[in-house]
Amino acid sequence: MVFEDAPPVAAYGAPVMLLIALAAVALLLLLIIKLRIHAFVALVLVSLLTAVATRIPLADVPSTLLDGFGGTLANVALLVGLGVMIGRLLEVTGGAQVLADTLIGRFGERRAPLALGVASFLFGLPIFFDAGLVVMLPIIFSVARRFGGSVLTYALPAAGAFAVTHAFVPPHPGPVAAAGLVGADVGLVIVLGLLIGIPTWFIACYLWGLWAGRRFELPVPAAMTVQDDLEAEGGVRGPLPSFGTVLLILLLPFTLIFLNTGITTLVSTGAIAEGQAWADGLVLLGQTPVALLITTLVAMVVLGWRTRSRDEVETLLGDALGPVCVVILVTGAGGMFGGVLRASGIGTALESSLSSLGLPVIVAAFVVAAALRVAQGSATVALTVAGGLMAPTVEAASGLSSIDLALIVIAIACGATVLSHVNDSGFWLVSRFFGMDEKTTFKTWTVMETLIGVVGFAFALTLSLIF
Repeated sequence: MVFEDAPPVAAYGAPVMLLIALAAVALLLLLIIKLRIHAFVALVLVSLLTAVATRIPLADVPSTLLDGFGGTLANVALLVGLGVMIGRLLEVTGGAQVLADTLIGRFGERRAPLALGVASFLFGLPIFFDAGLVVMLPIIFSVARRFGGSVLTYALPAAGAFAVTHAFVPPHPGPVAAAGLVGADVGLVIVLGLLIGIPTWFIACYLWGLWAGRRFELPVPAAMTVQDDLEAEGGVRGPLPSFGTVLLILLLPFTLIFLNTGITTLVSTGAIAEGQAWADGLVLLGQTPVALLITTLVAMVVLGWRTRSRDEVETLLGDALGPVCVVILVTGAGGMFGGVLRASGIGTALESSLSSLGLPVIVAAFVVAAALRVAQGSATVALTVAGGLMAPTVEAASGLSSIDLALIVIAIACGATVLSHVNDSGFWLVSRFFGMDEKTTFKTWTVMETLIGVVGFAFALTLSLIF
């Protein structure tokens, strides 16, 4: 996302503009939570009303809406679409099962929760939270029956891994959208997302899962509430892929993106001369959409075509796109709302208000995202809207490095993770899958989500003070 050269001029004073912003967010939450209007429709409607209320010239309103929508989709749509295709190929070819079985065999029975968590973290890099959890559920339940103990001992480290990767690490739509809105480098967000996400997962999910498993003795549900769709789609055919193949697919895009970031850094510091064809080529291969495209093509060959016809692989990939269209559209509409906030001057008013409060930008990012998360439930919506709200503040702040921008994205992700409760679909997903009542879900899942946000933010804030 490229910011304007000069900040927009607000039609009203800062207090009035902030009241309009608060009213817009309140209306958005009312439409989504109380009136049950779809988030996409609600975001488009509120964006339109906010543009009119802030006196953006009526002739400019359509272009303002479309610029915000299209700019966000340019960052999100390709990444999400290719990422979900990779995830579907790993799912239907048995890649998740291979990953879990291999890691349990290497970690040993006593470390089965750790093995499941590591497998889920790796598998969660290209696949959404709910889809990844559904795929891993039979494996989690199988391991829990095999080794005994509370199902939470095995379930929470795995579910927490999907939650961390979904919020912290591109190509998931929330961090991608937030990175685009605040102008952060996606490669650096990946690096710092992993650097912060791994210890955060260990403390907030693995260690917490072990404690919760001892505290809450829950059996494996007698009847699974989720049925595996693999048989309906043709089942896992032929020999399972090797562990090395699965690991290749998972790590290939991130290796290419890291290479891009490294080469770009060396060029900017003068270690590599500008204009070198080989360096430009490697930078191109490491651009996030190109890296995911390469990985998708490799996965089609080494996973899909190995056991299925090309027509079947084409159908599988096409079917994978359907469920994520809603996510892409909602994310784009969130970017539209953020674009209106910037164009109207509300963001400038918010920046001046935060400056008067003396809150550092990274702290304000966490607080804004947390408030949105608690109010409306969706982590992706909270990430996107908070990114739009914080973009003008980030633009106006002086002396922010590329690392600072990436850490602000992580802070937004942390705020968007805390306090999962009854307005969050993930709350009910975990509650029903693991056979927990609401009270137990609050004591286990909600606490774990809050720990993820708080621990992750503590790491991000510490790094921001160091660099």
